[in-house]
Amino acid sequence: MPAFAGMTEELKGKGGEGGEMRQLFEIVLPLILPTVLYIAYLWVLRPRQGVNFPEMPWFWLGGAGVLLLAVTFLALTLLGGADPTERYVAPKVINGQIVPGHYEPAK
Repeated sequence: MPAFAGMTEELKGKGGEGGEMRQLFEIVLPLILPTVLYIAYLWVLRPRQGVNFPEMPWFWLGGAGVLLLAVTFLALTLLGGADPTERYVAPKVINGQIVPGHYEPAK
């Protein structure tokens, strides 16, 4: 039995939480942020005479959310990751030490 066999379940649990946070910041937040900012804008600037919120411009809010999502994905594509010619080397255990995953130049 390998030395790291018992750790795999623990690492799987931790990886799931990080993936959920990534989805929150990369997908959900760019879609919801324009609506939250617009409602905050209305709340701050509304008159104190008890006037109700005006009808929401849902089309423009949705469009702004999709635009922010596209900008997020474009930024991740251009600024994140490794060079396409590099090869990913998976993490492994060597002499009892965990060597993290990394990229190496393609051979």
